[in-house]
Order: sequence, then structure tokens, then C-alpha cells
Amino acid sequence: MKVLIVEDDAAIQKLLAMRVRGEGHAVIAVSDAETALRVVAEGGCPDVAVLDIGLPGMNGMRLLSVLREQVGKPDLPAIFLSGRVAQADVELGRSMGATYLTKPVIAHALLNAIRNAGAPVPPGR
Repeated sequence: MKVLIVEDDAAIQKLLAMRVRGEGHAVIAVSDAETALRVVAEGGCPDVAVLDIGLPGMNGMRLLSVLREQVGKPDLPAIFLSGRVAQADVELGRSMGATYLTKPVIAHALLNAIRNAGAPVPPGR
């Protein structure tokens, strides 16, 4: 599976990429939305996007909308990572059909979410 990871914290990005690669996935790891859009335009659509919500410039939720439009895949599986734990934030992420994981992220939770990426999360769940 081809996994796009967009995380602006270099240490977290490196750890996530290492864990995901360790499961045998191809990983594209970048630190901002602009770079993510460029690498997807050049290298094609990922199978799943793992997006930090608190990115500089364009936030992860907006990035997901733009990515889905760019690749013509409105159901592109996504996993949001965030330190925001308010119910409204979680519900907003899930309303986009994405899995919402809070930081610090537990590796097995992320890996399970990637494995289940083909099964969309129903909105509001």
C-alpha cells in the first residue's frame, strides 16, 4: 500500500514513516500541504493519506479536501492525527469519512487504521 504521511514535526514524521515502512508499505513523508500536493501530482494518488491537522499554511482537513479533488477520488481514505481532543474536532474529522487519531499516536492504532483504510468510516462514527 502507498501511504502519504504529512506531518510537520520531523521527529514524529520519521517515527511514523519508520513504523509504516516496517509493515511493508511504501511511504511518502512530507512536512507541509504544498509539498504533499506536488508529490501527489508528480507521483500519483496514495492508497491512504495520514494527515496532521495542525499543519503550517493549509490545515490537514483542508488538505484532504484538496487532495481528493486533485486526484478525482472523493473517497480517498484518510487518517487524521491531532492533539485536538474536543468532540467537535473529532466529529468534524469523522464527518469527512476519515479515521481520527489523537496524539500521541499509538503505533498499533495507526497501523490498524491503515490496514482498515479500504473500509470507509461511516460519517458520524
